[in-house]
Amino acid sequence: MQEAQPRGLSRRRVEQLLLKTKSHRSAASRIDTLSHHFLGYRYKANPLIGSFNTPEVFTASLSGFDCVTYVEIILALARASTPDEFRQRLQRIRYEDGRIEWTRRNHYMTGWIRNNTRGGVVRLISMPPKATVTRSRVLNLLPGLPPKRIRVKCIPKSDIHRIERSLETGDLIFFASTRKNLDIFHCGIIVRNGTTLLMRHASRSRGLVVEQNLNEFLKANRMAGVIVVRPI
Repeated sequence: MQEAQPRGLSRRRVEQLLLKTKSHRSAASRIDTLSHHFLGYRYKANPLIGSFNTPEVFTASLSGFDCVTYVEIILALARASTPDEFRQRLQRIRYEDGRIEWTRRNHYMTGWIRNNTRGGVVRLISMPPKATVTRSRVLNLLPGLPPKRIRVKCIPKSDIHRIERSLETGDLIFFASTRKNLDIFHCGIIVRNGTTLLMRHASRSRGLVVEQNLNEFLKANRMAGVIVVRPI
């Protein structure tokens, strides 16, 4: 794996953030503290650099996020104890086999979930078999990537109540798209407050990293269902 210093990385800021969670013993508590820290930060559309005809540039800005980079930054920080380890973790989370190439970036989130499950970063939470549905999709939104036919297994919105009790702070939730050429349209971080489930996420519509009631988000958005993974 290439050793690369990400563009926009502030080692001092990373050190300060890691100090906040130095005494935390669980991934959930670290993710809770770190995701809370970035509430109110600006939403930044298309924060990564690279395309099929533009060289990929590994970036790690802590000043603004889209929904994916917010999740990636929090997860990499929660799994690190030094700035160098943060860089390595982020590289592994964002790119298949940690190789900094545009074609290796986890562009579609079903690939992100698959690769990070294989890498031991997250695991799928068990879903009741009768509560899941499978959707067929042909992923063809990105010029330069060949179309890919996949099957998305998710829990329909109407059946999310079946897993609500098992959701924990730090879980990552992915929302399956109803579009035939897209797998996932958004993602966020679950925070449990007693019996209430909240979600922290970088919201395009609000222009900020926000915390909102999960049921509020579910009611406001059309979706094919949800997928939930738990950081290891």
